Amino acid sequence: MAATALTNPTRLWAAQEVLSRSNPVPAASGVYGWYFEQAPHPGLVAGRMLYVGIAPRYMANRTSTQNLRDRVRYHFRGNAEGSTLRKSLGCLLDLELRRVGSGKRMTFGQAGEAKLSQWMADNARVCWVEHEEPWTLESELISQLDLPLNLDQNGDNAFHAQLKEIRARARQRAKELPISA
Repeated sequence: MAATALTNPTRLWAAQEVLSRSNPVPAASGVYGWYFEQAPHPGLVAGRMLYVGIAPRYMANRTSTQNLRDRVRYHFRGNAEGSTLRKSLGCLLDLELRRVGSGKRMTFGQAGEAKLSQWMADNARVCWVEHEEPWTLESELISQLDLPLNLDQNGDNAFHAQLKEIRARARQRAKELPISA
């Protein structure tokens, strides 16, 4: 039942709606699924779910304070350091990954993150389902569905090696460039 709400959603939500004051995303635990009207890479198919994420994530040694609302909003307007989805999308869209601050963090810089946020506003759509232990549903979905943008627990996916290589090349290029302000 919960999986169906993600794989066959009654509604997909755009950035404008999720980032509005009347934000429809609940401040609860759950799983969210990402669809894209334009595929971020020629090897991917537009119009179907390509990624799932959870909030909070499972942490054995402490309690996460993340919820669906926080995570979905962050993916739409945050940066690549705090969002593996943003990092993958930016790398697939060939944005320049850069070391920032002390040099340990990597983002697409102010201009690149703005460009990615705009691309997501134009193309990314999201749905969600509340779930008390979202990590169990996430594992189930990753094992049963073709979710090419998920890296964790998804080594058997046909796109996994390609995505890892694209991200590794972007990281290597970033290490060769000077640290951005």
